[in-house]
Amino acid sequence: MGIDLSLIWAVIIIFGIMMYVVMDGFDLGIGILFPFLADTSERDVAMNTVAPIWDGNETWLVLGGAGLFAAFPLAYSVVLSALYLPIIFMLMGLIFRGVAFEFRFKASAARQHVWDKAFVGGSLAATFFQGVALGAFIHGFPVADRAYAGGPLDWLTPFSVFCGLALIVAYALLGCTWLIMKTAGDLQKRMHDIGIPLVWAVLAVTGIVSIWTPLTHPDIAERWFSMPNLILFLPVPILVLACTFGLLRSIKRYAHYSPFLFTLALIFLGYSGLGISLWPNIIPPSVTIWDAAAPPQSQGFTLVGALLIIPLILMYTAWSYYVFRGKVSAEDGYH
Repeated sequence: MGIDLSLIWAVIIIFGIMMYVVMDGFDLGIGILFPFLADTSERDVAMNTVAPIWDGNETWLVLGGAGLFAAFPLAYSVVLSALYLPIIFMLMGLIFRGVAFEFRFKASAARQHVWDKAFVGGSLAATFFQGVALGAFIHGFPVADRAYAGGPLDWLTPFSVFCGLALIVAYALLGCTWLIMKTAGDLQKRMHDIGIPLVWAVLAVTGIVSIWTPLTHPDIAERWFSMPNLILFLPVPILVLACTFGLLRSIKRYAHYSPFLFTLALIFLGYSGLGISLWPNIIPPSVTIWDAAAPPQSQGFTLVGALLIIPLILMYTAWSYYVFRGKVSAEDGYH
């Protein structure tokens, strides 16, 4: 029995995208929450919580895209053809946010508000179009003769737009609990106050997406609600409710670290639910990872490089977070 290289590559790509969602999620979430920060000092503190590590987060996005190109070229060509516009808009948002991140600290006090607005706008645009792309991916893509057979605006649907708005709420909660963990004083207290309504908002949009998806996709409904799958997958929604309860409780008692950990658990459970709904399709609704796979020789050759570089990225990431651990105050500065 040979090694299933397609399965290994699928796990690598899923892991890379998950790492990006988690690590860039709270970064984008800070930008979404920027209007709720009272003054320049609090905004400086919020940005300095991620200043030493934010530019490494996109490494995981590049890894996921490069892995898709190397291991599943059919999926790469179809998905990028179908999502060309939202991906371009997402990248434009990331560029605006990155430029604003650096230029804000160099700008004069009179012009700093311009870069603040660019930071907020870039964060909102990048997050929204990530969610739109996710919604379009769940909806699926028509494929004919191993090529995308849809139109340039097929990605723009009510469901994909709602997914974009839902992801903004989710990243805002991730950014909020990150600031709870990394700050103190008035800023931390404000995040505790904002956190409660954000948790309820995330629970609401999660519930709407969880109902909307099976109602419009019979195959996904059958995956979740047929026996014995219903019993096997029942722990996922139960764990979502348990984590939500734990998150609300930890915020109400002004905990420092557990709100962020509970939020990470919620993001992971949402990601798991998405995987359950779509697996093993890499081009929903019907093209599997084995159908879209590159030749085994190509997958094996590129896998060697991936297995060499991924441990280095993990070590660099872990070391960066270890070095810049602890609370950040107004006296700290990384620019």
